[in-house]
Amino acid sequence: MEIAIVSFVFVFGLVFGSFYNVAGLRIPVGESIAFPPSHCTTCDRRLTAGDLVPVLSFLALRGKCRSCGEKIRWVYPFMEFMTAVLFALAYVQFGFSPEFFVAVLFLSLLVIITVSDIAYMLIPDKVLLPLGAVLLGLRLFIPLDPWWDALVGAAVGFGLLLLIAIVSKGGMGGGDIKLFFVIGLVLGTYGTLLTLFLASFIGAVAGVIQLAATNQGRKTPIPFGPWIALAAVIVYFWGERMIAAYIGLW
Repeated sequence: MEIAIVSFVFVFGLVFGSFYNVAGLRIPVGESIAFPPSHCTTCDRRLTAGDLVPVLSFLALRGKCRSCGEKIRWVYPFMEFMTAVLFALAYVQFGFSPEFFVAVLFLSLLVIITVSDIAYMLIPDKVLLPLGAVLLGLRLFIPLDPWWDALVGAAVGFGLLLLIAIVSKGGMGGGDIKLFFVIGLVLGTYGTLLTLFLASFIGAVAGVIQLAATNQGRKTPIPFGPWIALAAVIVYFWGERMIAAYIGLW
C-alpha cells in the first residue's frame, strides 16, 4: 500500500513537473500558460498526446522533435523527473500531514523559478509573489517551532540578501532577495542561513567549473536561482540533521 501511494505521488509529480516547465518558460515573457497549446519552438508543430508523456516521450523520441528533428532541451525531462522525485520524497518525509502541502507548494515554486532562471536568468514576480503569499498564509496555520521563527527567518533572509546586493552594487538580483524571504518563511532562521551558505558554496564551485569549461570571462553572468533551489531542498529535508551533526562536533 505504501509503495502504491509513493508511486501515485511520483506520477503526480511527473505531470505537474511538465506543467512547471511550461510555467517557467512562458510566464517570464508574458505568455499564456494555456494558449497556444504546446508546440515545437522550431517547426511550430502542435504536440500530440504521445509527445507530451513526461520523460517517456523524450526517451521514445530520443530527445528530438518528431517532425523537424530539432533536439529537445534536456531541462524538460530533467525537471519533470526531479519534480516527481521531490514530491515522492515529501510524502516519504511527511506523509499526508499538513506539512506535506507546504512542501509541495514550496518545491513547486523552486522548480518553476529554476526553469525560468536557467532560461532567462530571471525569477518572475508573477510566480514568486503569489506563491510566497500562499506560503505565508500556510505558515500561519502550519507554524514552525517556535511559530515566530518563520517571520524572523524571512526577515533575516531578505535583509542579508539585500545587504549583499547593496555591498556588491547589484551583484545579487531582486528575485534572489525575494526568494530568500520565502525561503525564510518555510525554513526558519537557521535553515535560511544554512541555505545561503550552501547555495554560495555550490554556486561558486559550479561557476568555476562552468567558466573553465566554456572559457568565458569572469563577468559572464551565471544564474544563482538553481543553486539556491538546490540548497533549499537539501536544507528542507536534511537541514536539521546537518545542524545537529555540526553542533555535535563541538
